[in-house]
Amino acid sequence: MPDEPVRLVLVRHGQPTANWSDGPGDAGLDPVGHEQARVMARSLDSFGPAALVTSPLRRTRETAAALESHRRVLARVEPRVAEIASPAALVHDTDARAAWLAAVMAGRWDASELDDDVRAWRDAVVAALVALSSDTIVVTHYVAINVAVGAATADARVSPVRPAHCSAHHFEVVDGCLRLVAMGVQSETTVSSR
Repeated sequence: MPDEPVRLVLVRHGQPTANWSDGPGDAGLDPVGHEQARVMARSLDSFGPAALVTSPLRRTRETAAALESHRRVLARVEPRVAEIASPAALVHDTDARAAWLAAVMAGRWDASELDDDVRAWRDAVVAALVALSSDTIVVTHYVAINVAVGAATADARVSPVRPAHCSAHHFEVVDGCLRLVAMGVQSETTVSSR
């Protein structure tokens, strides 16, 4: 008899106070982001009991706090679902960081232009997700959700979707592989660095 699939909901963090490309700071949520998180937490009531995992970054931890309060469960911090890291040389150059992210987002995982660090990050995201052994809500980031969608649908584009802030994307882990069940709300923008 096959094992029951593990159900996952990947939630993008709420609207932050600063863009990813603004520098190495760890921005939290702005007032809109906090309200988005509260609304999202209530919207997942039908998902049922679940573990909670969050990226270590402040914007995801603050988003997860709404789920912790609403569900009365503590989040486990998982560094492998953190945001994509830019090359160290670009950390303090906001224009170069933004250009680097735009180039990565426009790329494909099967293209030779992507460096090994970016591919290793992608593999770590997928490994973290498929390793979850119980139904889980994962609060993560724009590019990480794109990684999951790409892995689940065999789409080699780095950015096949545009998840909106606090959007919830449903997956299952079946036989060690991700399967997309339902997409969450999409953003109006083509590339988001927030």
